[in-house]
Amino acid sequence: MRIGPYSLPNNLVVAPMAGVTDRPFRVLCRRLGAGYAVSEMVASNPRLFDTGKSRLRTDHAGEPAPVAVQIAGADPALMAEAARYNVARGAQIIDINMGCPAKKVCNAAAGSALLANEPLVAAIAAAVVRAVDVPVTLKIRTGPHPGARNAVAIARIAESAGIQALTVHGRTRACAFVGAVEYDTIAAVKRAVSIPVIANGDVGAPEVAQAVLAHTGADAVMIGRAAQGRPWIFRETLHYLATGTHLPPPTVAEARALIVEHLADHYAFYGEAAGVRTARKHLGWYTEALAGGDAFRRAMCAAQTTDDQLAVVGRYFDVLAARFHRLPYDPSRYRAPGQFALGTALRAHHGDCSTHTTNGQWDGEALAA
Repeated sequence: MRIGPYSLPNNLVVAPMAGVTDRPFRVLCRRLGAGYAVSEMVASNPRLFDTGKSRLRTDHAGEPAPVAVQIAGADPALMAEAARYNVARGAQIIDINMGCPAKKVCNAAAGSALLANEPLVAAIAAAVVRAVDVPVTLKIRTGPHPGARNAVAIARIAESAGIQALTVHGRTRACAFVGAVEYDTIAAVKRAVSIPVIANGDVGAPEVAQAVLAHTGADAVMIGRAAQGRPWIFRETLHYLATGTHLPPPTVAEARALIVEHLADHYAFYGEAAGVRTARKHLGWYTEALAGGDAFRRAMCAAQTTDDQLAVVGRYFDVLAARFHRLPYDPSRYRAPGQFALGTALRAHHGDCSTHTTNGQWDGEALAA
């Protein structure tokens, strides 16, 4: 897959997630098989450019190319300025956020709220494309609400404005992250435009990625929440797409080394106090479905320094290594590769937002030893 002059090494993309896909996490996911990663959302308000949060989000030192930065806002001129600002700080691709359903974003008429205003979509896309000499991409949802799925119209507007790739999350703004993902609209978008299309939404296992690619005809899949605590999902998915077989979970020794390296990068990026505080969510995700994870998280939350946090990690993995060769996932809390039922994952879902999910049933597989 290509985005402008950039030929991506594969068709697996790390989704932009606020508070998650910082530079250390993006670099780790790329190292573990992701072909492309998009940064956390950067606001287009110039008054926020010099905040500590924005400075971190525009720090791309050592990040592999292409560096993609997502910007958000509702004013075409400010969005153009934000694009120029980020390109000057190393962005090689600008991604426009029209997919975020968060109230804070939508209340400012940005994110997925823009999908209800097609003329403004066109104005923002055209302004950003004109402002920079790097590729501009767009992330959207299927529409404002289930009764108004206008993703195909938005996609055609985007292509006409010069957008060079499009990501579609298979839910509407109104659905947020509730209910079944609807992939038929993504397939319709792919048929309607000639630019690359990336399918997004509940791609939680390698076989789901394969099924979504086949069903939608998309050029790539974007993986978000499934990578939290499991960044190796990208290599697992690459392996499955190539061979049709599943990789086993990482060994305890390998996982420990990867987590410690992630922590070292995280601490260096944020500093001691903020690094310890913000690492807790990652450590919680890493151990959420592991044997003894609850006790580990209690001890981890009490650690106040990087040394204390690393010591808690070390003790926990010493105990795991004495009992297990590979990560001992609890199947009641973790969907390991091969344990998804795909019947619901690809069904057409055209009603209002429901409580249905794409989760399949467990097959009772024992803990990996």
